Amino acid sequence: MFVNWGIEAKKWQILVKGIQVVPFFRAYRAIFTGQAVALNTFNGIGEYVGRVIYLKDGNRLRAIALSIVGSLSQLIITLVMGLIGLAYVRLNILDDTHHLQGLSKFWLDAMMYSLSFVTVIFLFIYFQLSWLTKLMEKIPFVAKYIFYIQKLEDFHYKELTKVLLLSFFRYVVFVVQYLLLLQLFQVEASIVQLAWMVCVLFLVLAVVPTIPIAELGLRGEVSRQLFGLISINILGIIFTAAIIWFINRVIPAIAGSLFILGVKLFKK
Repeated sequence: MFVNWGIEAKKWQILVKGIQVVPFFRAYRAIFTGQAVALNTFNGIGEYVGRVIYLKDGNRLRAIALSIVGSLSQLIITLVMGLIGLAYVRLNILDDTHHLQGLSKFWLDAMMYSLSFVTVIFLFIYFQLSWLTKLMEKIPFVAKYIFYIQKLEDFHYKELTKVLLLSFFRYVVFVVQYLLLLQLFQVEASIVQLAWMVCVLFLVLAVVPTIPIAELGLRGEVSRQLFGLISINILGIIFTAAIIWFINRVIPAIAGSLFILGVKLFKK
C-alpha cells in the first residue's frame, strides 16, 4: 500500500511542479487526504479537492487540471492492460462450459472493439495536451478561463511518458497486491491466469461508475464471476476483494482524515 501511494505521490509531485514545488512527504499527505475526500464522492471526484488543499491559495484551481492528467494516465494503463487481459480470457478461458454471466462472446467482442477505440482516443488526447490547450484558447467562452488549464501547454512528451510509466508501475503494484492475497486465501490457479483476471477486474471497475465507499459490493460480485471461471474457492475470492478494498480505500481515507485536521485551508 505504501509503495502504491508513494508512486502516486511522485506522479502528483511531477505534475504540479510547474505551478508549485511540493516536497515528497507533503505530496504523500495530499494523496491520502484526497482518498479521504474521494471516499464518499461519485467516481472519487473529490480526490482532486483533497489533494489541492495542500497547495497555495492561488494554485489550487489550476492544480485540478494537472491532477486530472495523472488520472488519465492511470486510466490509459488500466484500459490497455485490461484489454490485453480480456483478449487472454476470450481466447484461453471462455468456452462452452466457461462463460461470463449475461455476456455472450459477440457482446464481449463488441465491448473490446469499443474500448480499444476509446483507448486510442485517450492516448491521442494525453500526448496532444499542449496542442489541444492552445486550440481551446481560441474558443471565446473557454478563453476566459484558460488561466486554469494553461499549464497543460508546458507538458512535453518526455514528462508525459514518465508519468505514464509511473502509472504502469503503480498498476503492477495493484496486481501484485491481488496475487499475494489470492495466494494467501488459497485461490488455486496459474499465476498467469490470475494476473490477467485481475487486469480484467480493474478494467470493469474503471468503466463502471460507482462511489468508492460502495465499491465493495461491485468488486466482490465481479471478482466472484471472473475468478470463479478458474477457481471454486468463492470464499477466498470474496475475502481477497474485501481486504484489497479495505487496504486501498479505507486505510488511506482514515489516514487522510487525520492529515486534513492539520491543514490551514485559507490564509485570507
